Amino acid sequence: MKLFATILLATAPLVAPHLYAKTELSRPNILILYADDQGTLDAGCYGAEDIQTPHIDRLATQGIKFTQAYAHTVCCPSRGALLTGRAPQRGGVNSWTSCNPKDEAGRKMNLNEVTLAEHLKAQGYTTGLLGKWHMGAVPGYGPLEQGFDYFWGFRGGFIDYYTHRFLHAGWQRPQFHDLYRNNEEIFADGKYFADMQVEEAERFLEQNQETPFFLYMAFNLPHYPEQPDPAFAEQYAELPWPRNSYAPMITTMDDRIGQVLAKLDALNLSDNTLVIYMSDNGHSTEDYYNWGESYGGNGGGGLTGQWRGAKGSFFEGGLRVPCVIRYPQLIAGNQVRDQAITNMDFLPTLCDLLSIPLPANKLDGKSILPILQSEEAVSPHEVMHWMWQHMWAVRKGDWKLIYKGHDTTGPYSTHPELAFKMPEFWLGNLSDEHPEEINYAESQPAVLAELKALHEAWAADVFEGSGYPDSNTVSAEDAAKKLGTTKL
Repeated sequence: MKLFATILLATAPLVAPHLYAKTELSRPNILILYADDQGTLDAGCYGAEDIQTPHIDRLATQGIKFTQAYAHTVCCPSRGALLTGRAPQRGGVNSWTSCNPKDEAGRKMNLNEVTLAEHLKAQGYTTGLLGKWHMGAVPGYGPLEQGFDYFWGFRGGFIDYYTHRFLHAGWQRPQFHDLYRNNEEIFADGKYFADMQVEEAERFLEQNQETPFFLYMAFNLPHYPEQPDPAFAEQYAELPWPRNSYAPMITTMDDRIGQVLAKLDALNLSDNTLVIYMSDNGHSTEDYYNWGESYGGNGGGGLTGQWRGAKGSFFEGGLRVPCVIRYPQLIAGNQVRDQAITNMDFLPTLCDLLSIPLPANKLDGKSILPILQSEEAVSPHEVMHWMWQHMWAVRKGDWKLIYKGHDTTGPYSTHPELAFKMPEFWLGNLSDEHPEEINYAESQPAVLAELKALHEAWAADVFEGSGYPDSNTVSAEDAAKKLGTTKL
């Protein structure tokens, strides 16, 4: 615990005066609030004037808001990166993981991945996951096998908020029930999922208030189907479609976040709880109608400002997400950071903060503790990489190269042929007046070559020993060929 006293002195300008005299800080609780499909700017503190998010805004006034926070473009790799601090491809996650325990393909994250839950549990933390897993529904590969002491929620990608059934988007495959407590299937037909999730969170906090805990609140909100709390639907009725369908989903999530934060306050846990709020990817523009009802994002509704793209795209609107970190013991409120960070950074940052060793697995995330301490600190990410199935992207500085991507700014489905087609290579610039609207692939051959080489080196690293995209037997050389790159 001596480290906390050292950090306190080093960050004195950021800490409230009444804490200066402290010589030791207790080990913080950790709460991650992970939104599902929330757009880049869809909160009041990010400039959204037509959506009410008072509780997310409160977090921002009490902590640090990040303007260049990156996750991934879809659910599975985003959650793998968050939990392991590693490129999800290292753990075998380069495509959809299984949603159904009976899925014969059984795609899942490798058990040799060391999750944040496993690492903190080894340090004496009680760990809980409430909500969405989506790292593989196959028995033996769930949250309990990856370090969580307690799990309540669903194993797949999303569920109906009242029937708790998975309704496969687009393909009209059979429905199946998906609600579990630990490894036991439970039934609560008709109960609103978000309300049950808050009840579980309040119970977890009450039961673990005396010991350090890590609670991962993986919301289904605002992910489709768009079934908001009816209390918030009417206030957005005058907004244009589909914003008026999407907006109440955001406010429903914000309200439930507020309930969890209120419970921290009631238990006097807020001051010593590090809260991370983030979205897993950009807003969805998917548009599905199954069994006569909409089970998609109704073609959009999210706000990205100057950034093009949405969920499923490597344009900024698919990758750049809202993120706020609050920890009153060390961080003063109303701060903004423009440095680039990723969801892979949280694991090494917590290790840095707690003065505990890093996991043995090679990490791709970096500690952003210096950024939390000072607005003058530089981003640890000179180069950033993303990949999903055959598509990939690499960013260096203001340049970003996208390979075989598609633009999901408008309505689309997961069938690639229905998305907006793009050239094989798209080289965009983030500093343009209209970022990533111009393709410089032909006019900037040197930049194109440099970014391709950076990707090839990255691919050789992350696929070594893990295969491509789902096999454990494919060599890095074969992986490179399948990625459309040169021989490694």
